[in-house]
Amino acid sequence: MAPRVERLVTSGQFSLDGGTWDVDNNVWIVGDDHEAIVIDAAHDADAIAEAVGDRRLTAIVCTHAHNDHIDAAPALAERTGATIWLHQDDLPLWKQTHPDRDPDAWLQDGQVIEAAGADLRVLHTPGHAPGAVCLYGPGLATVFTGDTLFQGGPGATGRSFSHFPTIIDSIRDRLLALPPETKVLTGHGDPTTVGAEAPHLQEWIARGH
Repeated sequence: MAPRVERLVTSGQFSLDGGTWDVDNNVWIVGDDHEAIVIDAAHDADAIAEAVGDRRLTAIVCTHAHNDHIDAAPALAERTGATIWLHQDDLPLWKQTHPDRDPDAWLQDGQVIEAAGADLRVLHTPGHAPGAVCLYGPGLATVFTGDTLFQGGPGATGRSFSHFPTIIDSIRDRLLALPPETKVLTGHGDPTTVGAEAPHLQEWIARGH
């Protein structure tokens, strides 16, 4: 049975540097009829658990540790027994939301996370956050980019722990090097492809944000 990708949109708030914004997040579920992983457990553990259903949830992978991407992770892990994965460079951000609960395991660049037959390779793509990662599934012709790359450009870099030149390096070296037909499934909003975004790199650099 081929693995598939499902999208659940959850709503809540993103808070950082003293500001709070209402946001809709994409929660990605990758798996088959028997087991699955969740990419970014945002806002609503009940809704995510319902979407997973009776499948075995093996992992909750955090693309980065802004609160809107991780706020439901501990509750979902407690319900399902899934392992929470995060890149260690984002631990300071994680601690702002979950001071008393560490992630269960650390993501490493190049590591492969297996999801019901789909191999997802971890690409460390700092810039939006120090420990931001993307997950590339060659067999799915898909990359899950969190808040690193969106339809129309890079993720925001105007707040703490972010850096514009770094996110540009990550996108150019790690994401735009993927095959152009690769689907880009983002942390918010609509999908795009590597080929649709690649021609605009110089425009983003010129805009500088």
